[in-house]
Amino acid sequence: MLSTAAIVAGAQLSEADTRPTGRRTALSGYDPLSHFTDGRPEKGSDVFLFAADLERHAPRYSGFCASGVSKGYKIESDPEAWVIANGKLYVLMLKERVPDFQNDAAAFVDKADANWPQVRNLPIGPR
Repeated sequence: MLSTAAIVAGAQLSEADTRPTGRRTALSGYDPLSHFTDGRPEKGSDVFLFAADLERHAPRYSGFCASGVSKGYKIESDPEAWVIANGKLYVLMLKERVPDFQNDAAAFVDKADANWPQVRNLPIGPR
């Protein structure tokens, strides 16, 4: 995605650079910046590393479902089920849960923030 690539001051990967075996790809390879800049999720590119203002644009809870984290478990999210609240990106497992999250984002975030220190070390649940 050219517009995001231009905005993200990422570094190009050399052919020798490879992703470690078994390492999780957050957001299923979608570019988190696209949620902010394009207003919709877009697939990222393997030739760029996300480096520009990582703290601001990275999905909260390492890209795991914010609703699940608020309930005390860790599960993969759908990058097309997302909310930007207070300038931060939250992704959910199901698009159907987006309106509930939007209606009471502060409550979800408060619970998820409180749970995250323990939940981050839990194994990922089935999707």
